[in-house]
Amino acid sequence: MTNHTSFYSQSLNREMKFQKYGYAGKPILVFPSSGGSSYEFADFGMIDACQSFIDRGLLQFYTADSYDNDSWLNLGLSGHEKVEAHARYEAYILHELIPYIAYDSQWYGKIAATGCSMGAFHAINFALRHPDVFDLSIAMSGVYDVRFFTGEFGEDLAVYYQSPLDYLPHTNDAWYLDQYRQNHYVVAVGQGAWEGPHITDTRKLEHVFQEKGIPGWFDYWGPDVAHDWPWWQKQLPYFLTALANQGII
Repeated sequence: MTNHTSFYSQSLNREMKFQKYGYAGKPILVFPSSGGSSYEFADFGMIDACQSFIDRGLLQFYTADSYDNDSWLNLGLSGHEKVEAHARYEAYILHELIPYIAYDSQWYGKIAATGCSMGAFHAINFALRHPDVFDLSIAMSGVYDVRFFTGEFGEDLAVYYQSPLDYLPHTNDAWYLDQYRQNHYVVAVGQGAWEGPHITDTRKLEHVFQEKGIPGWFDYWGPDVAHDWPWWQKQLPYFLTALANQGII
């Protein structure tokens, strides 16, 4: 079951497309890779790779459109301006798309997030910033330090609070930590072509999780595993199968 949908976002002042695949089960919000569209996940075979979870009514995939070309990837903006633009996308996701997902799916609990590459950054960042909304995040081949997009940002707290490797080590609020320790995080990376900065950030994030006492599944795939869709097609169903076997989805 596939639904092609869009609505006008008041936060972004534009029409935003998204796709739905599935009919029952926990909603999983998919963030696209750098500048990708809501069709990307299906176009690169990820929906086919996860079809069994859809057929069994375990998951409903909602694939969002990207706003990255107007925020993190816009070379004409300062780091602060990139964050201001991303904040509009965050508002769209939290206050427009997710309420629609709740209504459409009739699922009113916490939901899951996933993504590859840039989508992995979003999946982790949204899940850590909003642990009351997302109780499961599966991130594949991401970077988690926004300096990758902004360069050094000095004392700019707006940028700091969008950079997981900056804000998470200093998060001591019990409300956040209690939810982190109840939620589930899967962070994967290959060790092959084009994965260099993603390996570095994954190891740094794993260290922070250990320091904060946050459970997480950090999985390093082999030296043949590249930063590319054929490997993500293998990784996501592998993790979903394990999570289903544990009763998490």
